[in-house]
Amino acid sequence: MENIDQIDRKILNILQDNAKITHREIAEKLHLTRTPIFDRVRKLERRGIIKKYLTLLNPKKVGRDLMVLCFVTLKQHGDENVIRFKEEIIRNPKVMECYHVAGNFDFFLKVMVKDVDEYYLFVVNELAIVQNVIQVQSSFVLKEIKYQLNFELEE
Repeated sequence: MENIDQIDRKILNILQDNAKITHREIAEKLHLTRTPIFDRVRKLERRGIIKKYLTLLNPKKVGRDLMVLCFVTLKQHGDENVIRFKEEIIRNPKVMECYHVAGNFDFFLKVMVKDVDEYYLFVVNELAIVQNVIQVQSSFVLKEIKYQLNFELEE
């Protein structure tokens, strides 16, 4: 783990809860002034510890009601084939996450679509036509039990 002191951990925990919080508000919470908070946040950004700020949307409110966990196996595993597959997946807006994995499958995808019909069209028209895909296995998420993006950093 990168060298992060107790104040940096507190700042990171606060920002993970609310990325829109101001430096002034963080300073108030930590009983510090704005300048050291500003400097610390910038340093955390430059070091790549803070990767990105984002807004999380409610999938159901934006028409993405169905989450599918999709396991993909490639026919051939040479660098060129894997690179081509990754490029296709990165370009697809329905694929929210993609992991190259070891085990029974080569890739694990998290796909968010409106419904089963849209997923069917995704598999037939977008995934199955990607060169070198030999098998696709899908699991439909019935209920989200835990969804966490924050890392719990000890203070």
